[in-house]
Order: sequence, then C-alpha cells, then structure tokens
Amino acid sequence: MKTEQELKNIVKSRYSKIAEQTKTDNAASCCGATTTSNKVYHIMMDDYSETEGYASDADLGLGCGLPTQFAQIKNGDTVIDLGSGAGNDCFVARHETGVEGKVIGIDFTPVMIEKARYNAEKLHYNNVEFREGDIDDMPVSDDAADVIVSNCVLNLVPNKQKVISEIYRVLKPGGHFSISDIVLVGNLPKALKEDAEMYAGCVAGAIQKTEYLQYIMDAGFSNMTIQKEKPIIIPDDILSKYMNEAIIAEFNSENVGIFSVTVYAEKPSAKHPKVKAHINAKVQDSNNNCNPMSGYC
Repeated sequence: MKTEQELKNIVKSRYSKIAEQTKTDNAASCCGATTTSNKVYHIMMDDYSETEGYASDADLGLGCGLPTQFAQIKNGDTVIDLGSGAGNDCFVARHETGVEGKVIGIDFTPVMIEKARYNAEKLHYNNVEFREGDIDDMPVSDDAADVIVSNCVLNLVPNKQKVISEIYRVLKPGGHFSISDIVLVGNLPKALKEDAEMYAGCVAGAIQKTEYLQYIMDAGFSNMTIQKEKPIIIPDDILSKYMNEAIIAEFNSENVGIFSVTVYAEKPSAKHPKVKAHINAKVQDSNNNCNPMSGYC
C-alpha cells in the first residue's frame, strides 16, 4: 500500500509529462495518463471549444466536466481553480468574473504552473495568477474566495476529506463551489484499483459516490446539488490489462460504474446557517432533469 506522499509523487511525475503532450494525446487516454487505446475515443473530457473565454493553448484535454458552466460566477468575484493545469478553466472563469474580479489557479506541478503563467501573459490577463501548492493545503488565506471550481482533480488526491475541509476554509461565508470529479458506484476490481498508472489516470483514485457526498456534508456545506452526471466507459482493450473477460463483463454490468459528476454546494453564511444535513441531494442532468443513475431520485 503506497503512502499519500508516494501517490502524490506518482501524480506529479505523470502530470509533468502530460504538460508536454498535445491535447490529442491526452484526450485519447485516461486523463492523459495511460497508454493510448487502439480505439479513437475521449474517455472523460467534455468539449470546451464553444465556451466563452476558452483558450485552446491552455486546454490539455484533462477534464471530466465543465464546472465553470455551472459555477454561477458573477462579475467581480474572486474565483479559485483547484488543479489548474495549463490554465483553461481559469481563463473561462476570468471571462465570467471580468476585469473587476480575480482568478487564482493552484497546481502542485511546477511545469504546469510555468505553462499556465506563460498562457496568461500571452493573453495579457493581469487578474489571473497561478500559485504552486497542494490543494489539500492551499496557499490561500481563510474566507478568500466567492467561488471555487475544479475539473477532474480531487480524485487524484489521496486525502479527499482534507481537500474538502480546505475548500470550506477558503470560501467566504455564503460562497460556493462547483466541482467536476470522478466517482464510483460499486467496487473496482482489485487489479485496477491497485495500479499506480490508473491512479494517476483518475480512475483508481476515485471513491464511492455516497462517500464523496458524505464528506461534503460532513464538512458543513449546504444546498448540495449534483448538477450533471455521466457514465465513463473505459474500453475493453484497456480493461483487459487488468482483468479477464468474465470480470470485464461483471465490471460492465449495471451494478458497477464509473461516473463523472459535477457537484455544487454552499458554505453557509451567518444570515443563513446550515440546517442539519442528510444525503438527499437534488440531482440534475445537463437538461436539469432528475437523473436516475444517481440513486437519489
């Protein structure tokens, strides 16, 4: 069993290499981290290209959702992006917050920070900055952000509870987050879960959806909503490296699944203290309809 620091080092090493790859290479693999399948597919990513503020040079194809689309960012807001990579989500957020606002990207991979700063300078964005650091120990003061976003990053962090508590600390009272992430329903096969490369590729680091949502509520957040949910289909030619045909068939059954979810929640304000929480999150798909895959409809 690897330690938290060993797992972080795996991710840092992998994402340092990813920073030098093209978007096409990254999109054709699991979060850019695994050997490319012989099929043409985008396992997780959503298309940003029609999103206002999109910067193609900053899009490495590593996300699993469009959290900024759901983040309700207002002009003048201070926004923090966790695991900011080459900066694309920060630049989309900057379009929403305007020149009056501020956007801070946090990433623990130095080469990603360098790439993001270069992209910001090229775009002449003076209100977007990038800070090197761990998202489970953010280089940000208390009550600093109106909005926090993140795209397919928390699943890479071993101590997810600590990240969520940091999100609570850094948000202003009344602030909120919108985070896209990978979660599980049912148990991953042991070989897949123990593989370090798949950990860096987002899948083996994911936890059960019910556990993920419980961490959010335990931290003190309110008004939790699943804004979007979609299944992640890993092609059999990748799965065959970890399991035989019988186990693949079981893995692909309706009892086990890997999902991308975009979760919204609020830090209670002094005027609106948190009511005692329980798991009955309102769940919506991209058309704002109840999503039966969630288990909460």
